[in-house]
Amino acid sequence: MFKNYLKIAWRNLRKQPFFTFLNTFGLAVGMAGGLLITLYIYDELSHDTMFADAERIYRINADIKFGGSAQKSAEMSEPMAAAMQRDFAQVERTVRFRNRGSQLIRRTGTEGNTKELGGTFVDSTFFKMFGIELIVGDPKTVLTEPNTLVLTKTAAEKHFGIEDALGQSLLLNNTDTYTVTGVIDDLPKNSFLRNHSVFMAMAGFNDGQIGDWGSHNYFTFVKLIKGADIKDFQEPLQSMFETYLIPFVQNVFPGITKESFEASGNYLRYHTIALTDIHLYSDTDSELAPVSSIQNVYILSFIGLFLIILASVNFMNLSTAHSLQRAKEVGIRKTLGSNKRELVRQFLTESGLISFISLVLALVIAWAVTPYFNELSNKTIAIPFGMPIFWIILFLATVLLSLFSGSYPAFFMSKFIPVKVLKGSGSGNIGGGKTRNTLVVLQFAISVFLIISTLVVYQQLKFIQSKDLGFSKDQVLIIEDLFAVGDQITSLKEEVEQLAQVQSASVSGFLPTPSNRSNTSFFVEGSKEQENAINIQSWRIDHDYVPTLNMEIVVGRNFDRQFASDSTAMVLNESAVGILGVSPQEALGMRISNELDAENPSYFTVIGVVKDFHYESLREDIGGLCLLLGNSPGSMAIKLSAGDFSNTMAGIETLWKKMAPGQIFNFRFMDDAFNATYEAEQRLGRIFMIFTLLSIIIACLGLFGLAAFNATKRTKEIGIRKVLGASVGQIAYRLSIDFLRLVGISILVSLPIGWFAMNKWLEDFSYRIEISWWVFALAAFLAVAIAIVTVSYQSIKAAIVNPIKSLRTE
Repeated sequence: MFKNYLKIAWRNLRKQPFFTFLNTFGLAVGMAGGLLITLYIYDELSHDTMFADAERIYRINADIKFGGSAQKSAEMSEPMAAAMQRDFAQVERTVRFRNRGSQLIRRTGTEGNTKELGGTFVDSTFFKMFGIELIVGDPKTVLTEPNTLVLTKTAAEKHFGIEDALGQSLLLNNTDTYTVTGVIDDLPKNSFLRNHSVFMAMAGFNDGQIGDWGSHNYFTFVKLIKGADIKDFQEPLQSMFETYLIPFVQNVFPGITKESFEASGNYLRYHTIALTDIHLYSDTDSELAPVSSIQNVYILSFIGLFLIILASVNFMNLSTAHSLQRAKEVGIRKTLGSNKRELVRQFLTESGLISFISLVLALVIAWAVTPYFNELSNKTIAIPFGMPIFWIILFLATVLLSLFSGSYPAFFMSKFIPVKVLKGSGSGNIGGGKTRNTLVVLQFAISVFLIISTLVVYQQLKFIQSKDLGFSKDQVLIIEDLFAVGDQITSLKEEVEQLAQVQSASVSGFLPTPSNRSNTSFFVEGSKEQENAINIQSWRIDHDYVPTLNMEIVVGRNFDRQFASDSTAMVLNESAVGILGVSPQEALGMRISNELDAENPSYFTVIGVVKDFHYESLREDIGGLCLLLGNSPGSMAIKLSAGDFSNTMAGIETLWKKMAPGQIFNFRFMDDAFNATYEAEQRLGRIFMIFTLLSIIIACLGLFGLAAFNATKRTKEIGIRKVLGASVGQIAYRLSIDFLRLVGISILVSLPIGWFAMNKWLEDFSYRIEISWWVFALAAFLAVAIAIVTVSYQSIKAAIVNPIKSLRTE
């Protein structure tokens, strides 16, 4: 019997190529989009699940407020890991990471460096903690000795064969010699260590052994024993603040207690986050690798669901609309003895056949666009054709989709009354008009919502690009890894400034785009109580930093080479002055110290106040900051005049090669570094745009098919109207107006939903746009325009038909 159903279904699909194409292509586009989004979401949800015992591993985080500064920190005090291992029975193992960023590496005795973007000091427990196997090396001794390191496979192959790696000597950053004691496989792209390739022994890092509870610089992970409940670990974890940190701080603030600390409005709250939650749920100020947001997963889930719904709605709409042409077929089948169950099976077979044809087409589309989708989403997704579970899930999903899409048309058509449909009476009620109209409203409501979302995302990105940041990021070249020049940094800077297109240059590792960050506690002279401390960023810069980045001094002055006393001077930003509780003018001349435990501290004198500039993402408020003269040779910022940069770039590279032969010339432009901060939002904007276009295409296919059906259904009416004198425009208007009413209803439904959803998204930004009325007006206009273009072709086509042919139509 099923074979007969299949044969009849195939014949019906072949007899109606236009209807079959619209249904199949619409479903295929929706299924392909849904498949790609599902693979993307699976990749996001699978972050860090590959590590052994991942469900028992947690990172320690802390919410800290001190000195007017609030932080969400993922970095803990250096001795905390050892204390947890010693004090808590639930702890099986701990490990610390001290991130060191990019590393210049070369074999000893050679000249040329290679650059590894991710280097970190790590405890020797790292491998057992995460179940990472060594390709070569002894797991019992690896990273237990100072000045030893482990490389990833790719990093090791840059210098020597993997089997020859053990015992080799490498020079890091032209200064420190390390011995290779192991090689591991490249870490997965969906792990928190994906950007790291050099793991240096913590045993050789002096800062990692000093027992300083006051500084927070170490990413600290803990693995609990089997059966331990993380909730039972939370309370003893918090007790470490009073047990260890308060006694340590009493060396600086005698008499401080937990109660007095909290009474002054400060706090420190330790808590944990599961390893597998870090990528999507972490909201800390720093991370070992860029993280995403569960909000983006929700957004993309809804987009994928919308695409499937739109495609299914198309199928329902076109099938119920097409039911008028098949009404007599149903009547004859029932007259000849077919029962309702057999008819339902027949129509479900047709929907299943369309669904599986669409699946094949969807797989081809998804496979073809996967490289472009990976580029769009910054992923390395591949369709898992070789996994049986993939095909099982795909088969079951397609069956469910065919049942969902085909069930209503099947049950709807099986209810036709033979006498009525064979007489041709009651045809006005055939076709499920009310349901079909509701589905059209749903389709366009989704499309309008996506249009609104796309416009708002792009408006926010435009706002970010055009906002006054308080510094100039345009035409600023950044030379990285400046320490490779050695003691010739000053000479390099002086010669660079002689180039014709160079306006000025500044040497500092601290930049308002992603770079070094350092918080320091300060006290105003005459006040050393902890409640009067200010905790602000402390940047070491040179005399030319402020003019090179075109920052504005509000009051006072910048550092000046004519004043030798500026070596103990300080420039504050407006936010730091606000924390002090004085006006910018009152701040001038204030003496501030960071030597908290010295009997006779040295002081910095405030000589100027710089206008607030954004050195963090626009998601964050501007924090307090002080600028101090000092040596920080991380990078050089070069302000260029407008024009062709190629000759200037060549000149700078020539100077670099002369002063740092064999060293890599790494550079970037500051505006590119700034844009990279908002890469996630830019990707989200592009994804919104692509899938909004897909949703519009699917909605238009459905509307196009319905318009064609409506024109066919009203053929005789059109002929009569033309005979009675109606113009082509009047008839086209009559055929189009019903659809435009539905689009109007969908606009009214989607506007408040779009406003609410995008306001929630914008809440993540401290600096954001207000959604303008024209966003909704433009979204409504685009929806109406798209509907008019889609419907008008069929309406005009029907309106210009010779009325004699129309009246002869059966």
